[in-house]
Amino acid sequence: MDDAVAPAETPGTDPETETDLAPETDLEAEVGAEADPEAEHAPVGPAPLHVPRTPTGNAEVDAHLERLADADHLATDGHVEVYEDVHRGLRDALTALDARPGPPAPPSTYGNRS
Repeated sequence: MDDAVAPAETPGTDPETETDLAPETDLEAEVGAEADPEAEHAPVGPAPLHVPRTPTGNAEVDAHLERLADADHLATDGHVEVYEDVHRGLRDALTALDARPGPPAPPSTYGNRS
């Protein structure tokens, strides 16, 4: 005679897999929806980054730097246009600075042995 005790079966479970066969309740469905991985990664609207921009003292450069704030109100795919525009403006401002005549160069002392 076999004295082994058979596992007790709980109503609503499959004794071989011990899984719950009861239908999903509304609460379980809500919790499952909240734990949806796609819901966690759903896109959100643009949010300002609040990156501080310290004035340089050059009005043209400062205006280009202030243009960066426009990216705060755009979706990510719109940032590239703003960044390229700011980069182009800053590059042009630097080129203009290089083109300006500066103070005269100091006289060369090379070869002058006094």
